[in-house]
Order: sequence, then C-alpha cells, then structure tokens
Amino acid sequence: MKEQQLKEIFAACPTSEAKYQKIIELGKNLPPFDPAQMVPENIVQGCQSTMHLHTYLFESKLFFNAHSEALISKGLAALLIFVYSGEPPETILKVPADYLQELGIYASLSPGRSNGLSSMYLRMKQEALKLYLNKKLILS
Repeated sequence: MKEQQLKEIFAACPTSEAKYQKIIELGKNLPPFDPAQMVPENIVQGCQSTMHLHTYLFESKLFFNAHSEALISKGLAALLIFVYSGEPPETILKVPADYLQELGIYASLSPGRSNGLSSMYLRMKQEALKLYLNKKLILS
C-alpha cells in the first residue's frame, strides 16, 4: 500500500528537522499547478497559507493536485496526494489518514499547520464524496 511506502520513506528521517526536509522535498515534486485552477472555489479553508486543491475524476479514479507558496504546506498536501490520488473515491472515504499519526507528522507540526493538514484531508474527503455520489447518480 502507498501508506507503507510513505512509512519507509520517513523511516530514514530520525528527527523532526529531517521530517520537515522530506515533507518539503515531496512538495517540490508535485506536478505544476495550472494557474487557471487558482480560483476561489479551489481554496482550502483553514490552512495557514493559501492552498489551492484541484480535484477531478478520470476513469473512475480520483486525482488531486495542490499548490501553495508555502513549501511546508505544499509538502503536507503531497503526503495526502501521494496516498489518495489515482485511487477510487471510496478509498479516501474508507481509508483514514492514520499513517500521518504513525509517522509522527502531527507531532512535528505547529497547531496552525496541523489544522491546515486536517482541513486539507477533510476537503479531499468532501470532494471524494461529491464525485462518488455524482458517479452513482450517473450510473443509476
């Protein structure tokens, strides 16, 4: 599973500083964000920095892309995108982000960043639910 891959990546990060560096690195590896998607409806509320999240369904799989000027915020989004992008909407609805706690990510974050990460996860779940329900309506 993708969660296990992340655990292996972070196993080599013994300190909070090393975790931060890895999170930033993951954020830098996100694909470019289309400026046309930087619209108010794609802003994730509750993030410390402005975060845009674009979501779409392709071949019954959910895809996410995110952008923030803050490297740490972009990296935190990358942790969620790594696990949930390219999966059916049911995956994010059924598989909780417990791996973040297991990796000690929340313990390494300020309350503001922690809240932003939770807001991002909630928004991804809301988008997944919306697309899942739309898919069900179309198939009905």
